[in-house]
Amino acid sequence: MKKYLISIILLLLVIMGACSNSESNESEGTTEETSENRDTIIYESENGPVEVPANPERVVVLSSFAGDVIKLGVNIVGADSWSMDNPNFAEGLKDAVEVSDESLEKIIELEPDLIIGLSTIKNVDKLNEIAPTVTFTYGNVDYLQQHIEIGKLLNKEEEARAWVEDFEKRAKEVGEKIKEKIGEDATVSVIEDFDKQLYVFGDNWGRGTEILYQAMGLKMPEKVEEMALTDGYYAISLEVLPEYAGDYVIFSRSAGTDDEYLESDIYKNIPAVKNGRVFEVDQRSFYFNDALTLEYQLEFFEEKFLGE
Repeated sequence: MKKYLISIILLLLVIMGACSNSESNESEGTTEETSENRDTIIYESENGPVEVPANPERVVVLSSFAGDVIKLGVNIVGADSWSMDNPNFAEGLKDAVEVSDESLEKIIELEPDLIIGLSTIKNVDKLNEIAPTVTFTYGNVDYLQQHIEIGKLLNKEEEARAWVEDFEKRAKEVGEKIKEKIGEDATVSVIEDFDKQLYVFGDNWGRGTEILYQAMGLKMPEKVEEMALTDGYYAISLEVLPEYAGDYVIFSRSAGTDDEYLESDIYKNIPAVKNGRVFEVDQRSFYFNDALTLEYQLEFFEEKFLGE
């Protein structure tokens, strides 16, 4: 009888052990699946290491970098008004919602897994509670390195570096052709008409300046170099515009703005105007220096300067 009871007890223990192992395996399987679904990487941001998704699928961009994210093939679910208004981004943002650093409830509804913006955005602490938030200080790195940093953040550094290498090569080749055509000493100005004020730009404030002055090595007028190079831009009046206008002018304008000054003698007598060397651009498409915008700008310069 004792032997029979002992046999029964041993059998029960074996069965219980088997059940326990089965539950343990099921539990471990669930943990592994959860871990796989939540794969993360550490991005070394300017504010320290940040744990971000290894493959983000729902990104919110609050300033400047939408074109970089689109170029790297990552989905954007929310973007700032400037990006949403950019014709170059229309296809990439067709399913995105306009948001700002203050529309927290709307951002929560979008369920982002990553938020990107400039260091000047508000509510960073609150945004971090919604999703990992990474900010960049404008000009902290050069315009091409910025794309690489976005690539690192999105776990697409290899693709970003490949694009940068190719873009540098193409921009240099186009620049050499332009200098050969217009002359080594020819000057180029980038001017913008914004909110009833004229501005000239240095070599790192978007509007194609990085390509013209850095990548291609074209010259800016001495007055522009003196007043706009350090800060990136400089406000001027119509009366002094001739002093800042180069042999060629890239004129960033917005449709529907006041253009009476274009009929003034001051403007009409600028050599670049008289010689048909003013190339007007839609400022909405030309603001930024992200990868997508840089592609557009390079194509524009090649067409306008070389007629290709």
